[in-house]
Amino acid sequence: MVHADASNFAEGVTKKEAYEQILLQAEGLLDGQRNWVCNLANTASLLWHAYKSLPSPSSQVNWAGFYTLDPQSAAKPQLILGPFQGKVACQTIVFGKGVCGAAALTQATQLVPDVEAFPGHIACDGDSKSEIVVPITVGEGDAKKVVAIIDIDCADLNGFDEVDKKYLEQLAVLLGRSCDW
Repeated sequence: MVHADASNFAEGVTKKEAYEQILLQAEGLLDGQRNWVCNLANTASLLWHAYKSLPSPSSQVNWAGFYTLDPQSAAKPQLILGPFQGKVACQTIVFGKGVCGAAALTQATQLVPDVEAFPGHIACDGDSKSEIVVPITVGEGDAKKVVAIIDIDCADLNGFDEVDKKYLEQLAVLLGRSCDW
């Protein structure tokens, strides 16, 4: 049974411990539930509450959520806004445009310490200074495709590091295999 306590994080928890709790709680929340909307909504909440429990720069996360593959855009692939926590956001992003579009096009994590230095950055929120975007994929080899991306923005420069990358990539794998896309 889903319980709101899943998004409580102990005071003084390290970033590594918070991510381990996110993965553990996400596994429990996803067990028996394959609807991607439900699963991404709960995961966005887990991420948001974890970041807010951590010291700066993690506590300065100002957007945590998802964009999914837009089923209406087969001719020109784009992402469409999915579940998130934070300010209102861009509704669609074409593959290859901005940080999210780059992650979707390349199927590779984008770790951006300064969004102003990223060519073609899309400023959905002018307060965002750094960003990490992780693709969620399904399939293997030539059949591998992006179905969604995890997008986390921070109001501080250098808001993310290799620890974030490692655990968010693990979360992306979990979400990729746990949802009916």
